[in-house]
Amino acid sequence: SITDYGVFVDLGGVDGLIRRMDLSWNRIKHPSDVVSVGDKIKVTIKDIDSETKKVSLTYKKASENPWEIFKANYEVGQVVKATVVSITSFGAFAQIIDGIDGLIHISQIANQRVNNVADILSVGQVVDCQITEIDFDKKRISLSMRALLPADDEAAEDAE
Repeated sequence: SITDYGVFVDLGGVDGLIRRMDLSWNRIKHPSDVVSVGDKIKVTIKDIDSETKKVSLTYKKASENPWEIFKANYEVGQVVKATVVSITSFGAFAQIIDGIDGLIHISQIANQRVNNVADILSVGQVVDCQITEIDFDKKRISLSMRALLPADDEAAEDAE
């Protein structure tokens, strides 16, 4: 069966639960976006709780982990094309590859002060950014559009 929070799988007399977050490395709206009732799928047992007799499963494959793909192909200083996926009061989140978003902080959008992110960026817009920081432990990536812009005249005069 399929619920909002996951999928119950018949393991041959015992049911196991695949929580929504264990179905896909990508964001999903509902578990039915990934599987359907009656599908035969390969799962991995995450945990067996002998007291509650519950079996936790995962459908995600380690080889498809977007963080491992990102780690192998991207580094700080690299310029990437990213698609804006959401806008907040403090910046915008942009998808670099499926499952990996980076934050373009409001201070890293333009050379001048930005009061409203939505005045400059919109969801779906593709932008060039430089990767300025990667924290694999916290799974956070910082991006900068500003790093790719020519310095304004005042900054150029200060540098002389």
